Amino acid sequence: MIVDILSKAGVYTARHSCFKSAFEFLRRADLAALAPGRYPIDGDRVFALVSDSEGKGKGAATLEVHRTYIDIQYVASGTEVIGWKPLAGCTQSQGGFDAAKDIGFFEDTVETWATLGPGSFAVFFPGDAHAPLAGAGAVRKVVIKVMAGQ
Repeated sequence: MIVDILSKAGVYTARHSCFKSAFEFLRRADLAALAPGRYPIDGDRVFALVSDSEGKGKGAATLEVHRTYIDIQYVASGTEVIGWKPLAGCTQSQGGFDAAKDIGFFEDTVETWATLGPGSFAVFFPGDAHAPLAGAGAVRKVVIKVMAGQ
């Protein structure tokens, strides 16, 4: 897991060949005006999901994992709280992994909580279980899905 602010994202572009285009999308001048939905960046290799959501609190947040995609979760407005635990420590699966949707859930206890304000992002790799929307109140997020292993 990585947590940082967008102005320092250049430090991480060497971590993956598609991170540069992902962070460029987050720097768009019209980002706040985008309607919720999916936006292509590089076909199925990199795309953005814009959403307006309500936090559900730490008690209702569920750890999730992905195998195909890395998540870059960027907070455009509001405050996001995201839980984290290494996947290697997760033992309580909620029904297995759905490969078609690239998601699996765990009932394990979150190990670390991160609070992200506007302009902040968190990167979750396939080895990171994460529990998004664990805060309270409205949050506008852009989740960039980056195909792992590229």
